[in-house]
Amino acid sequence: MAWALKLPLADEVIESGLVQDFDASLSGIGQELGAGAYKESNLPPDNENEIPPFQYVLCAATSPAVKLHDETLTYLNQGQSYEIRMLDNRKLGELPEINGKLVKSIFRVVFHDRRLQYTEHQQLEGWRWNRPGDRILDIDIPMSVGIIDPRANPTQLNTVEFLWDPAKRTSVFIQVHCISTEFTMRKHGGEKGVPFRVQIDTFKENENGEYTEHLHSASCQIKVFKPKGADRKQKTDREKMEKRTPHEKEKYQPSYETTILTECSPWPEITYVNSPSPGFNSSHSSFSLGEGNGSPNHQPEPPPPVTDNLLPTTTPQEAQQWLHRNRFSTFTRLFTNFSGADLLKLTRDDVIQICGPADGIRLFNALKGRMVRPRLTIYVCQESLQLREQQQQQQQQPQQKHEDGESNGTFFVYHAIYLEELTAVELTEKIAQLFSISPRQISQIYKQGPTGIHVLISDEMIQNFQEEACFILDTMKAETNDSYHIILK
Repeated sequence: MAWALKLPLADEVIESGLVQDFDASLSGIGQELGAGAYKESNLPPDNENEIPPFQYVLCAATSPAVKLHDETLTYLNQGQSYEIRMLDNRKLGELPEINGKLVKSIFRVVFHDRRLQYTEHQQLEGWRWNRPGDRILDIDIPMSVGIIDPRANPTQLNTVEFLWDPAKRTSVFIQVHCISTEFTMRKHGGEKGVPFRVQIDTFKENENGEYTEHLHSASCQIKVFKPKGADRKQKTDREKMEKRTPHEKEKYQPSYETTILTECSPWPEITYVNSPSPGFNSSHSSFSLGEGNGSPNHQPEPPPPVTDNLLPTTTPQEAQQWLHRNRFSTFTRLFTNFSGADLLKLTRDDVIQICGPADGIRLFNALKGRMVRPRLTIYVCQESLQLREQQQQQQQQPQQKHEDGESNGTFFVYHAIYLEELTAVELTEKIAQLFSISPRQISQIYKQGPTGIHVLISDEMIQNFQEEACFILDTMKAETNDSYHIILK
């Protein structure tokens, strides 16, 4: 039986003195492993009796709602620090070449589902757009013990690495910042989050001092919830199991206080560990480069320009690029074969049903090229000698105006000024742009009031302007050189 093999293993580790400083809870690991602890090992049956050289213990309870022959599932809270104990299980004389030397471990948070693994690059790029500056995986360095030279590559958001001495107590605290529902297609709310895996790959030095020779790999299945969500989920699972009959309970694993990472194959994309040091000066070309738009080795693209509208003639490939530029990377897989015309045919209800309310409304507005309307629009026309003469002619000799606003061959050309802040400073800047001068050259702005008085423009006055009000701008030389007063008539 599997648990009978593991009980002396844990006792042997403790008696060896390698982890003598760990608290007493570690002594129960053998009992906690239960009937299914290594059921999910990827090792062939002939190797079941072999003890792995290392063992990794995540100090978080497993879910009680997992069937006997399924892999354990552990719930974590977003951003909370969780301890992973790095244990040396080597027998006497095993791997003598690492005695007195450091080994290197690489931690990853990856997708458990195969379908998401195929689109991992696009999924992580989408997460990067939605959470700029954040990381998926971090090490809580102040709480960790025995780790040397921890590194977190800014282009590998889901990976951290460090060196450690197997002969000394090593305990690393990790923080996972993404939550499982961030990678779920939102439809009606309350969607089931996707599971992740925490995988640890450990390497020893080769003759050239490079950490490339694989020693051991192990992983476990997790789900990440918003703060305190994991505790609520664990409680809910426990209450559900309590309501089951004794016969039904026999089909489920008990909840273990800690999670033992089970042995697995090395992570396939680990060629980038070929570096003379644990630093990140090596190539990361194995991380799905060239698949999709924008690789992790490149800086994030700048925000899309406001004129980046999708056209009916856009090809499916160009549509994918447009989705990336406009921060819809998480939906590129759904719209793989959609051209610009296909996307533009989607109704508002279609997009909301596919992407959920928040992202759906944002995508629909982006597809329609909708701009945010300004808070206030006014029209201004620069007064000139020609306009004054025209006005005098109209007063002296009224003429028939044409429907297009033309009178006696003269157009009254107005310019639109769009205001968002509704302040005198903003109006000054917009008028200065219109005249192609510096705002410092405008001394004051007045509005012509009753009986021709000049009223100083204030923020409150602008806030009371009528929408699409029309003004004629007159300029008057200010007392100081190279500055003007502007009068709105």
